[in-house]
Order: sequence, then C-alpha cells, then structure tokens
Amino acid sequence: MSSPTPPRLSAAIDRATGGTRLRRLRQSDWVRRLVRESDVTPNDLIWPIFVREGDGDPEPVASMPGVFRRSVRGCAEAASEAYDLGIPVVALFPFTGPGQRDERGSQALDPDNLVCRAVRAIKAAVPDIGVLCDVALDPYTSHGHDGLLHDGRILNDETVEILCQQALVQAEAGCDILGPSDMMDGRIACIRSALDGAGFRDRMIMSYAAKYASAFYGPFRDAVGSTGALKGDKRTYQMDMGNTDEALREARQDILEGADMIMVKPGMPYLDILTRLVDEFAVPTFAYQTSGEYSLIMAAAQNGWIDGERAMMESLRSFKRAGAAGILSYFAPSAAALLR
Repeated sequence: MSSPTPPRLSAAIDRATGGTRLRRLRQSDWVRRLVRESDVTPNDLIWPIFVREGDGDPEPVASMPGVFRRSVRGCAEAASEAYDLGIPVVALFPFTGPGQRDERGSQALDPDNLVCRAVRAIKAAVPDIGVLCDVALDPYTSHGHDGLLHDGRILNDETVEILCQQALVQAEAGCDILGPSDMMDGRIACIRSALDGAGFRDRMIMSYAAKYASAFYGPFRDAVGSTGALKGDKRTYQMDMGNTDEALREARQDILEGADMIMVKPGMPYLDILTRLVDEFAVPTFAYQTSGEYSLIMAAAQNGWIDGERAMMESLRSFKRAGAAGILSYFAPSAAALLR
C-alpha cells in the first residue's frame, strides 16, 4: 500500500491548480464517457466497397487485409450488413481489368457498367441505405488517370464534360450522392447543372475538395486495378502536400459551385486541413481514411506491434475530434459492430 501524500505537497498542488484536479474526470470509465467531447457512432461511417465482375466468393485484396472485391450480388449483401449495423451509406468503387479500359474511360458512361449494376442491386435489396458513387475516370482509363490524357497533359474541360455524363449515368441508376474525386477545375458547377437539368435536383454532391497527391493511395490502386495502368503521377491536378491555404480556396470554390458536402483525403495526415475547413465554412466535411492508412494499422496489428482494435477506434475518433461530420473507412463494419 502506498504511503499517503504529504499534506504540505497536497496543499502546494491545490494552490498551483486552484483546487482543480482534472484527473477527477478520468478516474473511471463511466465518467470518461460522460464528459467525452467527441465520439464515433455507426451514423458517422461510410463503408467503401469494391465491386468486380462475376459471381462467387469475395476476392481478398492482398494489400488490404480484411478487404475484398465483391460481386454485384455480394455488394448488395454487404449493403444489407451495413444497414443492420447502422451504417447509413456505402461507397462503390469498381475493379476493372485491362480489357475494360481505354484512353477515354468509355466504361464510365455505360449505364450497365459494374457500378450502375451494383447501385441497382443495392437499392433493390436495401432501399433505405445511401449510396455514394465515385465520379472520376481512373478506374476506366488505360493510362490510370482521372481525366483525358493528351500528349502527357490532362485535359481539364474535356474531362469535365465526360464527368457530367458519368454523374448522370450514376444518378439514373439510383445513386444518392455523387462524389467527384478528379480534382478538375469547375467540375462541381457543371455536374450540378447537369443533374438539375436532368431532373435530379435532390441528388447530393460530396466534393473531394482537398484531395492531395499522396503516397497513401497505393493499396486502393491495387484494389481497383489501376497500379499497373498508371502512367506518370497525378501531381498536376491533385494538391501539393505542403499547401493548406490552397485547400481553403478549393473548398470555397466547390461550395460556391454547389457542393452539398466536402471531403479531405487522405485523412489522418491532413487533420489540420480538416479542422481549417470545418472552422472556415461550417458545411458537412468528411474525411477519407485511405487504403494506406488502413493497411498500416492492419499490418502493424497482424505483426503484434499495436493493439489493432484500439488503434482503429483511436484513428476514427481523431477525425471526429478534428471536426469531421463523418468518415469513409474500410474499418466501418468492424467499428460499427464494436460500437453496437
């Protein structure tokens, strides 16, 4: 048994702190929960799901332990699982092989492409879950870029024209939230105009407003089949990692053009950006916990270097603490199950 604290020392501490002992509010689980400033619930989560051609069992993504490419039917089953866990939205990303890609990303405009079939299947199985679709050409282009490529240069305005058509195809399939992730200038205004003009005024836009040229996207590119396809890099249109004021300019422009929600990607390396956008604009702002962030935690956990469950929850709470309205995370089903 430890000896009691000397009265003189206790008196000195009380004088120094004004009698306030902050540790009183940490002494048990119930009081820590009672005074917690920010927390995560299943309502805060969006589950990114990869869809592939064919039937059969889900195919594991080697660089993302616990993540799978699913058939169209498998995506509907995953959406049903998400709904039962209280997750409000699933996000769809297609795995496309070389035979499904071309210079212009033509598959993006096919009303019967993988994403559109998966949207319809999900809406038939789980009508009350939200579906977010990626608006970008990189899963469909033979060069792996988010836009049209000519003589080594990404064409902004010509790409935007195609993105508007892609957004309409996805909206017609039943997509609730369009997520332009391409970082082309002016695409939000054009997509909003196209949606409104086609009678889709209620469809929402979640803009990837601050998407950085990051090393944390590698496993995602494996998951969608873009790793071998990508020629060059994306630094002429994705943001430079050293910039923060530029993120405010990007977000302001997207909001003025009609974005209902905005996003920061990657998540944890850019928590400062997330907080600045939340403080500046007071619009629903989301963080994407990217494939690289997920795989780092999973790899360390599998090696016994960290407690994976605690690291998962700590990472998700960091986004809420920074002000995020919600988080896109591959941890979504595991976290939701734990929270429930």
